Amino acid sequence: MAEEPSKLSEGFQESSEVITVRPTELSDVDDLMVWLTDDQVSRYCIWDTYASREQALDYIKNIAIPHPWSKVICIDNRAIGAISVTPNSGNSKCRAELGYVLGKYYWGKGIMTRAVKTVASAIFDEWPYLERLEATVDVNNKASQRVLEKSGFQREGVLRKYKILKGYSRDVVMFSFLSTDRSPS
Repeated sequence: MAEEPSKLSEGFQESSEVITVRPTELSDVDDLMVWLTDDQVSRYCIWDTYASREQALDYIKNIAIPHPWSKVICIDNRAIGAISVTPNSGNSKCRAELGYVLGKYYWGKGIMTRAVKTVASAIFDEWPYLERLEATVDVNNKASQRVLEKSGFQREGVLRKYKILKGYSRDVVMFSFLSTDRSPS
């Protein structure tokens, strides 16, 4: 299915590399395997580290492709990470949850901060009914908290024993970005 072009299909410059955000494709499987199989990358993710290419293909076919808004973050069209916005429904339709992951080789280079800023700026145009983009981050994941803070998200507080992660109840920090937080164009 062809997707309409958006502000997100355009590349953005980070250092000397052009970063793009695009829909996940089956041909991305080998690139995804680099970070899906890395215990350091999956440490704070809700999914367990992948053990096989078949698991990665299953993820692409059954989760990433049918997801309402899931993209890979690319350098030279190679998927180095992923970012998604998961909408809510009913009385919670005004908000959606942001999630992201990045291969460890690319940590600390500002790539994820730029991707989050780009998504936070564009998603409200794509989904005009959306008023709030939120993200929960494990209290111990300081790097992800910095990404959100640098991206203009507001820290709202700690939600105690909010989710199960790797078999344990975890405290998370709630962050939000409102449609009214965007800079005027």
